[in-house]
Amino acid sequence: MGQASLKEGVLAYGHKNILALHPTTLEITRDEGVTRRGDCIVAVRADKGLRELSPRFKEALRDGAKLVIEIECGDKRDRIIAFGDERLTLKHSSDMVIRKSDYVCDRTIAVRADKAAIDISRDLVSELRKPDQRVTIILTATRWRASGESNPRPLSFSPHFSR
Repeated sequence: MGQASLKEGVLAYGHKNILALHPTTLEITRDEGVTRRGDCIVAVRADKGLRELSPRFKEALRDGAKLVIEIECGDKRDRIIAFGDERLTLKHSSDMVIRKSDYVCDRTIAVRADKAAIDISRDLVSELRKPDQRVTIILTATRWRASGESNPRPLSFSPHFSR
């Protein structure tokens, strides 16, 4: 058995109202802003929602792939590890929610995460609170292949974003 990894990049922005205090979820949204009630949100104005993820990436998540979410803002970064699930719809147009629990809805990208918003580095959260600060999110889905299964074609991926 071997591993096959697929990557997706998301460009988003910080916002003055980001609190990152939710104990069980973490969210990235395409919405322009966030109120202080949205305490799970860590980035706004994302350039894609679940709907825009590639079909192969969605398939990997539905196959239960391990998902590594790397969030970088300024010179600060953090990493969350979670898992896909066969129940994921991955069709929401604006939100990506990572959950510590096994709960799945149309906004869920991954479950059984090792961190929620409250667990993110407070140094990173300070950067995320800066309005218009660029946030780079790299999603890496890794799944096991049965021996003899061919390597998947590499995805075209660039860490450079334009808006």
